Amino acid sequence: MALDKNGIAKRIAKEVKDGYYVNLGIGIPTLVANFVRDDIEVEFQSENGVLGMGPFPFEGEEDADIINAGKQTITTLPGASFFDSATSFSMIRGKHVDLTILGAMEVAENGDIANWKIPGKMVKGMGGAMDLVASAENIIVAMMHTNKRGESKLLKKCSLPLTGVGCVTKIVTNLAVLEIKDDKFHLLERAPGVSVEEIQNATEGTLIVDGEIPEMEL
Repeated sequence: MALDKNGIAKRIAKEVKDGYYVNLGIGIPTLVANFVRDDIEVEFQSENGVLGMGPFPFEGEEDADIINAGKQTITTLPGASFFDSATSFSMIRGKHVDLTILGAMEVAENGDIANWKIPGKMVKGMGGAMDLVASAENIIVAMMHTNKRGESKLLKKCSLPLTGVGCVTKIVTNLAVLEIKDDKFHLLERAPGVSVEEIQNATEGTLIVDGEIPEMEL
């Protein structure tokens, strides 16, 4: 059975280690904060100038003044801090973020990512994604394996305008966990009940399947 958005976020939360500074992009990545283990300390950063984000607030407990980069209301943990965009991007460009988790429209087998623009559609701009993918050394993409037309989003080459080149390290989709290595997608895990053949059929880029592929543990 393919994962839903919460399932993807839950699996990515396993990649978050104690003491990490983590940037969460708009969309599925924002859900990761809800699933991080209670026994570790993690600082979630948002490029609009927040460090120390917590889970999403319960309905009725929202504070409209406390938002993330996607303009969603958030909670903050004890010791959280707020600062201007210059300081926030100094943190990003200075490589002080241990892990970046962001969404994508397309990822190529060499690690290229396209996540900001579809030609012909109105767009607000690239935002902080350009800085994040250029500066971070550990980039995990959270995305659906195929688009609404059933076409693969894991490609030999991106067709949309690029956000970053050769930067993605790992991808977690509704079907699988994949690592990008040697300009190929390497299958690490499959979603519960999803076969390797299903993943192969949904992947346009070169997919390396090495031995028995375990199911994800959520």
